[in-house]
Amino acid sequence: MLTDDKQIKMRLALANCKGIGFVHASELVSRFGSVEGVFAAGVSGLRAAGLSAAIAESLFSENNWAFAEKEFSFVRRNGIRVYFCTDDDYPFRLKECVDAPVILYYKGSCPIDCAKTLGIVGTRKATEEGIRFVNQFLEELAKTNPDVLIVSGLAYGIDICAHRAALKNGLNTIAVMATGMSVVYPSSHRGDASKIKDQGGVLTEYYSDFKLNKNGFAARNRIVAGLCDAVLVVESPIKGGSLITASIANSYNRDVFAVPGRPVDESFAGCNRLIMQNKAAMVCSANDLSAAMGWNVSKEETLDVGPKEVEELTSEEKIVISIIRQYGKVHIDDMAQEAKLPVQTLKSLLFMMEMKGLVHPLPGNMYALGKY
Repeated sequence: MLTDDKQIKMRLALANCKGIGFVHASELVSRFGSVEGVFAAGVSGLRAAGLSAAIAESLFSENNWAFAEKEFSFVRRNGIRVYFCTDDDYPFRLKECVDAPVILYYKGSCPIDCAKTLGIVGTRKATEEGIRFVNQFLEELAKTNPDVLIVSGLAYGIDICAHRAALKNGLNTIAVMATGMSVVYPSSHRGDASKIKDQGGVLTEYYSDFKLNKNGFAARNRIVAGLCDAVLVVESPIKGGSLITASIANSYNRDVFAVPGRPVDESFAGCNRLIMQNKAAMVCSANDLSAAMGWNVSKEETLDVGPKEVEELTSEEKIVISIIRQYGKVHIDDMAQEAKLPVQTLKSLLFMMEMKGLVHPLPGNMYALGKY
C-alpha cells in the first residue's frame, strides 16, 4: 500500500504536468481507478488513454518528480493542505466548474465549504465612498449572518478592505492569491495574509514560489467566483478585473450583485452597466443581499403555513425544512448527511417538496426554503 506521502507527491506531479487540466485529470483518475493507477499505467497506458507522447513522458520526467519532491517538502514544512480535484473534500462548488484547478494549496483555520459564501470584489483604486460601503455592509451582514464566509483576492482597494472588514466584524474570510504561498502580492499585505490565516485562510492553485504574471489575476478571479454562492461588485470603473469576476460568476450560474453609483461617477460606471444590462442585481445594503439570497431565515422562525398544512407535512419533509431553516440554504450532500437519508432518496423527496412549493433549488445543488 502506498503511503499518504507518496500519494500526495503523485498528485503534485500530475497537477504540474502541462496539458492536463481539471477535466482530463478527473477522467484519467476515473479510468485508472486512482492517481496511483494513473502512474501505474505508465507511458504506454497513458498514450492508450489519449495523452500525447510529450505529455505522457513529461509526467514521468526527472524534472517533474523533482518538482513534486520540492513542493511536498514545502507543504509539509508549512502545514499546507493540498486538495486534489478528485478528493471528496475538494471544494464542492469549484467541482462544478470545468476550468477549476487540478490542485489547490490551502492554509487556514476555517473550512472552505461553508453554507453561505460571498465573494466581494472591486476596483484597486477604491474611493472613500466604496471603502465606507464595504465596512458598513459587512458590519450589518455580521449581525444577521455571522456564519457567512467572505472571499476576495487580497488585492489593493476593495479586496483588502473586504478582508479587513470581515476580520474586524468576526467573519471568516479566505484570500485567493494570484501567486504561490511564499510570494504574497502585494507584499504590503503580507501582514493581512497572516491575520487571515488565523480567521479564515489563504488559497492558491500555484506552487510555492510562483511569481505573479499577467495571467495570474484572471485565473485567480475564476476561483473567487467558483468558490462562492454569490459575488458582490462594490465599486468598478467601466473596465476592470472585478467585471471579469462578475462575468465568470454569471457563467457559473452564481448570483451577481452590484452597488450602484451616480451616473457621473466613473468609479461606479462598471457597476451601473452590470445592473443596466441585467448582469447583476442592485443592492444598497446587506439586508438587500441577504433577502435576495434567502439568508434572513433564522432558527427561531416558524413555518409560514397554517396548522393544517403543518400537520400534513411528512416527518422527512419536516426534517428537511428544519435543516434548511438552520443554514439558510444547504447543499444536497450536506443535507443528506444531516438528515441521514440516501442522496437518491433525498432527491426524490426534494422534487416532491419543490412541487408543493416547500423548497426551491439554487445553482450548485443547493436548496432554500420555498414560498409558502
